[in-house]
Amino acid sequence: MYLIIALLLLIMWAGGFMMFHVAGSLIHLLLLLAVISFVVHLVTGARPA
Repeated sequence: MYLIIALLLLIMWAGGFMMFHVAGSLIHLLLLLAVISFVVHLVTGARPA
């Protein structure tokens, strides 16, 4: 679940960086959330659903 959230946030960040260069702080906030989500996923480990 964390991996899906991280991927979605990374996609949103990349899209926002390419399309809306005005909202720089929001884009970097999305990137930060994606990285945190990915790190949490790595630390907790993948559990079977």
